[in-house]
Amino acid sequence: MSSLLGATPLGDGGTEFVVWAPRAREVELHVVEPEQTVVKMDSGERRYRRAVVEGVGEGARYLFRLDGRDLPDPASRFQPESVHGPSEVIDPLRFRWTDEEWGGIALFDLVIYELHVGAFTTDGTFDAVVPHLDELADLGITAVEIMPVAQFPGSRNWGYDGAFPFAVQDSYGGPAGLQRLVDECHRRGLAVVLDVVYNHFGPEGNVLGEYGPYFTDRYRTPWGGAINFDGPGSDEVRRYFIENALRWSDEFHVDALRLDAIHGIVDTSARPFLQELSEAADAHDRPLLLIAETDQNDARVVAPRDLGGLGLHAQWSDDFHHALHAYVTGERQGYYEDFGSLEQLGTAYREGFVYSGQYSPFRGRQFGSSSRAIPGERLVVFAQNHDQVGNRSTGDRLSSTLSTEHLKLIAGVLLLAPFVPLLFMGEEYGELAPFQYFVGHTDPDLVENVRRGRREEFASFGWADDVPDPQDETTFESSKLDHRLKHKEPHASILALYRDLLRIRKDHPALRSLDRTTMDVATDKDRALMTVHRKAGAHEALAVFNFGTNEQEVSLPAGEWTVLMGSTNGPPAHARGVSFVVLSKTEGDRP
Repeated sequence: MSSLLGATPLGDGGTEFVVWAPRAREVELHVVEPEQTVVKMDSGERRYRRAVVEGVGEGARYLFRLDGRDLPDPASRFQPESVHGPSEVIDPLRFRWTDEEWGGIALFDLVIYELHVGAFTTDGTFDAVVPHLDELADLGITAVEIMPVAQFPGSRNWGYDGAFPFAVQDSYGGPAGLQRLVDECHRRGLAVVLDVVYNHFGPEGNVLGEYGPYFTDRYRTPWGGAINFDGPGSDEVRRYFIENALRWSDEFHVDALRLDAIHGIVDTSARPFLQELSEAADAHDRPLLLIAETDQNDARVVAPRDLGGLGLHAQWSDDFHHALHAYVTGERQGYYEDFGSLEQLGTAYREGFVYSGQYSPFRGRQFGSSSRAIPGERLVVFAQNHDQVGNRSTGDRLSSTLSTEHLKLIAGVLLLAPFVPLLFMGEEYGELAPFQYFVGHTDPDLVENVRRGRREEFASFGWADDVPDPQDETTFESSKLDHRLKHKEPHASILALYRDLLRIRKDHPALRSLDRTTMDVATDKDRALMTVHRKAGAHEALAVFNFGTNEQEVSLPAGEWTVLMGSTNGPPAHARGVSFVVLSKTEGDRP
């Protein structure tokens, strides 16, 4: 079956409809607008159904009738009436792109800015993001990462409850709105990373199980039924998701996909789905990077396929976040039980993973594999992200509990690290609004299940009695950014510091290089000091991080060092309490 899934306009006023429906005896196309029409669909190889209908073009709304029951298209490009309404025919090639000169961005140049479309602005649309793109580019951001936009129920959701992976959320502006946003990003030299969910579906509006064996009861995920990637019928299930991935590239010019929680993809086959996906991405006409979110500390995720790896291009490193967060905040609940020392933060800098086979008290077993051989550009690190903020009971950010000096120090630790950094929206100026978990489900029983599930999830952290109602619209509204803070103190100073850090990271050869083999990291737990000495050819940079409250004198390596910047003013050989300083030297300077 070479035709695209779903509804594809043919350019002559007709549309081709294709759906995989092995569980139905008879499948009909039911056009509901502009005129009611029912057309029997032909059955082909592996029970794909197909119909070409003249006079039904863009804007027509339709359903597939399976043995007399009308259901939306599982590969719908647009659900204008949300998850329970009919699908709409969309021509993805109608949009006039202006990014012909865009060539993408290399992994080592990525500085990622994660945002939620609904909470980033008051309007909560793709178009409302555009006026802020110049500020992001000026800050030093090189890639905008958009949390999932696949159609979910209602108008507010994190996006991980999507029911139609090919359809762009109607309340955000639909397919055309996303195309405009991507085009405007490319116009400013910004790559676009899109968060996609291939490990589960949301509980409301999901119709795939009615069509075919998309799910399996052999496994379970924390979020519901597992997707069938390795059982009978899994060839067509894989085709569905691989086609989805490539369409984000072809039809929306997305540069990279962030694959949500790949540890929730259970696949015991000799050629795993993720390996097949990476093969398809590498063979695709347009460059498409694949960045995995995983909490398994598994180096095989980014290892080359010919060496037994999955061949994905990069992965998140939760250990970096956990080591930094636990050390600075002193929190030890939940998975922070495994962290809390300065030595672990030094290990995260040197290696990426902290746990590479050691015993994990939180898990009660040995955990992880070594990441020493993983290049720095293949590990994405962060001090905050949607999970680490939003999956706290009240969604509180570091800015709500830490001093300005601590926020600046954390910025230095993150942006001077030899990895790809990710910022969470508002982090760059110390946003005070929380980012809380919110939904807009229509099923009262489901809403109550979500409420109860959130309370149970936080039990191990001791937060169960302090959880905002996810269904309450005020929970969503309170999570929206207040961009006015950028112009007030201390937020303006924090923003200026982020801009300076990203500038020297880009301009200084030793900081731009992500080669960890030329880096030395030293920690002094008694003085709460960490020093990082990085080299690139004749260029050297020395970062000194003082997590203590006292001013400290530091011995510098031989040579004439120049201060590049610091979070406070002071002599080159001094690090004031809760601060950092970055110095530079070039070979040939006077000793």
